[in-house]
Amino acid sequence: MITRKQSLPWIHRWSRPLIAGIATIGAAVTAYLTITKLTGDPTACPTGGCDVVLSSPYATMFGLPLALFGFLAYASMVVFAIAPLLVNPSEQKALRTNLERWTGLLLFMGATAMTIFSGYLMYLIAFVIKAVCIYCVGSALLSTSLFILSIIGRDWEEVGQLFFTGTIVSMITLVGTLGVYANVSNPRVAAQPGGYTIASSSGAAEIALAQHLKQTGAKMYGAFTCPHCQNQKHLFGAEAAKQLNYVECHPQGQNAQPQTCQVAGIEGFPTWEINGQKYTGEKTLPELADLSNYQGARNFRNAPQSGH
Repeated sequence: MITRKQSLPWIHRWSRPLIAGIATIGAAVTAYLTITKLTGDPTACPTGGCDVVLSSPYATMFGLPLALFGFLAYASMVVFAIAPLLVNPSEQKALRTNLERWTGLLLFMGATAMTIFSGYLMYLIAFVIKAVCIYCVGSALLSTSLFILSIIGRDWEEVGQLFFTGTIVSMITLVGTLGVYANVSNPRVAAQPGGYTIASSSGAAEIALAQHLKQTGAKMYGAFTCPHCQNQKHLFGAEAAKQLNYVECHPQGQNAQPQTCQVAGIEGFPTWEINGQKYTGEKTLPELADLSNYQGARNFRNAPQSGH
């Protein structure tokens, strides 16, 4: 009697290519977000909430863009998925089997950690930041897909051990995530108008210049998602920046006045309106002093930056 070799379910045959494909999409998205975060360029986002999320304190980890760690995670999943497929099963059967076993476990552990972390980010977006980022939501869906495929994409001999491993990984990920974000403040209750905290302090010259700008009716138009606006305020320092006549143009910023910005014809951030003239881009404090005919002390404490 001839017995036919039982064929593998299609999901077992195609789970690794599917995982590699999904992870490649995730790597491409997070690479794009990393580049925009490092360059300060706005993201292509139809909802308008992506820049809000990506400019929040939660978008940075250990001084680096959070998207960079997402890229590394997705790239690792690609490697784990395709590694056994590069080994010829007829010539190196033992190596292929070992790689499938160990990378299968690594895929499950990685997907579990990514899903738990993405779930926490979804909580932050919904209840803390309160802005919709399609890239973040998409990444959460990709992570969940990887998690499901890592489970159903192969036969697991010990389901109990799989559950135990998943529980441990989930707990470690959640505790680590809460620890990393423990000291992050809510960007919507930040110290400065516009939605972020200014770490630099002001000297007497910075405060005097800011008061002069306010008294002469000068305005600074900006958006709290704009890195150049943040740099501009950092030049003044926290105390002086509070003296500025600042107009928040982003509709989701604190004390937002988007209609005022539209009427004023603001096209870029920051834009200074001084003595009836508009000047776009960051300005050094000496430049602002010259433009506003400031006659006070110019021993500014903070290092000057070139205008943009």
